[in-house]
Amino acid sequence: MKAAIIKAHGGPENLVLVDDWARPTAGEGDVVIRVKASSLNYHDVFTRRGMPGIKLELPVVPGLDLAGEVVELGAGVTDVKVGDRVLVDPLNRVEGGLMGETMDGGLQEFARVRAHQLVPIPDGVTYEQAAALPVAYGTAYRMMFTNGQIKAGDKVLVLGASGGVGTGAVLLAKLAGAHVIACGSSEEKLAKLKEIGADEVIDYTQVDFAKEVYARFGKPHRRKYEGGVDVVVNFTGGDTWVKSLRALKRGGKLLTCGATAGFDPTEDLRFIWTFELKILGSNSWAREDLSALLGYIAEGKLKPVIDKVLPLEQSAEALRLIEERQVIGKVILAP
Repeated sequence: MKAAIIKAHGGPENLVLVDDWARPTAGEGDVVIRVKASSLNYHDVFTRRGMPGIKLELPVVPGLDLAGEVVELGAGVTDVKVGDRVLVDPLNRVEGGLMGETMDGGLQEFARVRAHQLVPIPDGVTYEQAAALPVAYGTAYRMMFTNGQIKAGDKVLVLGASGGVGTGAVLLAKLAGAHVIACGSSEEKLAKLKEIGADEVIDYTQVDFAKEVYARFGKPHRRKYEGGVDVVVNFTGGDTWVKSLRALKRGGKLLTCGATAGFDPTEDLRFIWTFELKILGSNSWAREDLSALLGYIAEGKLKPVIDKVLPLEQSAEALRLIEERQVIGKVILAP
């Protein structure tokens, strides 16, 4: 069968398409699904490059997020049936492991997964919408709701707003009734962010976003709960970190779930204690988060932002778009 595989760690040339990858069979507790959609994340870029401290057996099929139709049941599997439409939770929460990293992921025509990883897809939710959810929207859900406890009326500044997690954060903040200020790097991205619901946008390549927050909402006051924003979503790190602290009002929250632009930024502890700021980290998602997100889509409350749907043959191009940040939302592969 066809599959896109990472044959070695390194550059883009190491993700290749093959047509003789062995079709998996279901062992005890397994199911095989016909992959209908798989979405890429920046994590797939890190997997291809190689991550310090994480040793993988190569070759491996990337693609953490996948959705499809059950076509084969292994021994002992009784709670699903052939023909079921399912989303795969990329995290194996029983035996351990991660789809697209320690287990072959979604960039293949058929995938073997553990039955306990399956989440039913409700009617009215497409395979593409389901596959967009786990890593990006699941992470955003935990960051914004479980840990961040975003509420109606909050002023929420989202950095990196045009990517998968970023668009998820924008949509979920709006779902909570927040006032959203989305940061992007081009007129096209800013226009799209306004289209999906951002109340205001900032081109961070043209202005200092912290100073722009001061201009729009006032400079944070150290004695009063005035000026600045209530929440900054920052999963980029790097040189945006201290600016994010500066943009927060007294008692504000900085939410983070990653560090795509650098994990060891310059720090300024004065802002944290002076303004009694809260730094809240989030890591991955819970299974019930995925069910909640699927429910929002089925109810018409959430529409994942999908930039492109490409065939499996264009897997390398899809990962390039992610790596070079040329997408707004998610890129989906349809094997």
